[in-house]
Amino acid sequence: MSKRKLLALVNEGLVDGWDDPRMPTLQGIRRRGYTPSALRLMVDRVGISKQNSLLDISILEGALRDDLDAAAQRRMAVIDPLKLVITNLASGHEETLTFPNHPKDESAGTRTVPFSNELWIEREDFEEVPPKGFKRLIPGGEVRLRGAGIFRCDEVIKDGDAIVEIRGVLDPESRPGMAGADRKIKGTIHWVSAMHAVKAEVRLYDRLFAVPDPDDDENSGKTYKDHLNPESRRVVTGYVEPAAANATPEQSFQFERIGYFVADRLDHRNDAPVFNRSVTLRDTWATKG
Repeated sequence: MSKRKLLALVNEGLVDGWDDPRMPTLQGIRRRGYTPSALRLMVDRVGISKQNSLLDISILEGALRDDLDAAAQRRMAVIDPLKLVITNLASGHEETLTFPNHPKDESAGTRTVPFSNELWIEREDFEEVPPKGFKRLIPGGEVRLRGAGIFRCDEVIKDGDAIVEIRGVLDPESRPGMAGADRKIKGTIHWVSAMHAVKAEVRLYDRLFAVPDPDDDENSGKTYKDHLNPESRRVVTGYVEPAAANATPEQSFQFERIGYFVADRLDHRNDAPVFNRSVTLRDTWATKG
């Protein structure tokens, strides 16, 4: 895309500047969390040609996934929170659990994660009326809380039609390494302790354009601006474990089960974390169209 068109996007306020993480500029992709090693990996995969060619952005996204899968430490975060209360733990219960920083790299070490009787889980991990094949939490059902044991949902608290809290019990003999952990449970979900989690601004970036080639407007009657993706930037308030909040600017993580995120190079602070989504765990565009 030409600099003239990118300048128009900036001047008309359609993006947040030249370093907007959606922009195809060096400053933009840096703020999005794209690494030099991911760019080199993409070049290695596509090779070098003297001919002008159009490459699918999924090639670059795939290179970033592979690079960050190997390099990025893991953290837990919840971006659409639903309260979960463990009724067989005392009110105010708190302890620390030990998690690996990277499941494939022992040299990355471990971290402690606070755990309490009140947790935040992803809202999409609970369904009162589950669709066919749903393997997470349902009324009366069980799910494995990552690293903490097996939880059974006994009660659903509502405010009108809205679900505001789920309550149930944690099997005390189902922690990893215990005999009870061997019980066959279909689903495992992540969580953060409501008592200890840090509120964070999470910027869910996606592709700036809804079509592969926004410049291909010949005979279509449309311009590249007509192809802007209205879902390319969404900002939500989530919760992250303390070890994620303590990130340095431009530090990348995999938020388990969610995607790869980077601490914003300008706005992130330990007491007010800001994370940009670099890329989802899978290519969500492959099934579109």
